[in-house]
Amino acid sequence: MRRFLSVFAIMLLAVSGFAAAACGGDDSEETAVGNGAAGTSNDFAEDNDRLNVATTVAPLTSILLQIGGNRIDINGLIPDGVNSHTYEPRPNDAIVLSRADIFIMNGAELEGTSEEIAKENLKDPSKIYKLADNTLSGDDEKTGFLYDFSFPKAEGKPNPHLWMNPKYALKYAELMTQWLSENDADNKAYYEQNLARFTTTINELDAAIRTDQASVPEANRKLLTYHDSWAYWAREYGWEVVGAIQPSDFAEPSAQEVVQIIEQLKTLKVPVIFGSEVFPSPVLEQISKETGAKFEDQLSDDAPPGEIDAPEHTYIGMVVEDMRIMFSSLGGNADNTTTIKVENGFAK
Repeated sequence: MRRFLSVFAIMLLAVSGFAAAACGGDDSEETAVGNGAAGTSNDFAEDNDRLNVATTVAPLTSILLQIGGNRIDINGLIPDGVNSHTYEPRPNDAIVLSRADIFIMNGAELEGTSEEIAKENLKDPSKIYKLADNTLSGDDEKTGFLYDFSFPKAEGKPNPHLWMNPKYALKYAELMTQWLSENDADNKAYYEQNLARFTTTINELDAAIRTDQASVPEANRKLLTYHDSWAYWAREYGWEVVGAIQPSDFAEPSAQEVVQIIEQLKTLKVPVIFGSEVFPSPVLEQISKETGAKFEDQLSDDAPPGEIDAPEHTYIGMVVEDMRIMFSSLGGNADNTTTIKVENGFAK
């Protein structure tokens, strides 16, 4: 067996594997499987004649489940709320990847060494698909990759958080549909049917966000976050990201950087500082006290809300909850966005 797998297999004796949990359909027109992301930690140990698809962070796993439904088995390698930028694959990841038919990742250098492990262990290393790299290209400020506070251009790594823009999430779903169909032609019509459902929901979500953001005073439509994951969302909806607290090396900001941030916030009169579920930081409360800005720590870019089998534990659920928190914190409301259906729904 390949080098990484042999090393990890030895380590695997000390850890427990994932329980197989295939996604099953029923006789209803629409199925909410596990009401969330339950069934997306399949270790592919059993041959069930389905396409085995490994992916990475929870939002991508959720979108993939919407498209693949009960015709594929899924393993989302990176657990909710884990720092995907520096993620080091666990021993069992090599085992899972050796059994996977394809590997769908975000790309744009998000997922640490996951691609390297996939190349070493995937049945066919040519079956590694990158979403971000097939959604954007170049550095055009209006249509290309963005470089910013946590992702400076000088370091050559673009901001990888495309999925926070629902329009790019839809492009991700379209790419997933294409790749699943190429590798499982018999179910092409099924995947396309699910894409049509997801497209409708994304378009409803996008329209609701555009309506609700108008309730936020224009002077408040600016974001200062701990981790810079909102660049593509802000570009889509015309907001301004005025800064990010976390340095590009994902460490805590220095004392000097904190002083500079406090001065900037006082000048810009930013009303709210938004934290990150992946990067809890003690400096945020300090900055909040010094500037008078409200500290809000519940925004999420990697971890859908609720437990893994909760109805709201989906990509759509995450965005809806983020909009509720963001708009209400900044003086508006998300009355339309919170009516969007967040549960999983795909063809039987």
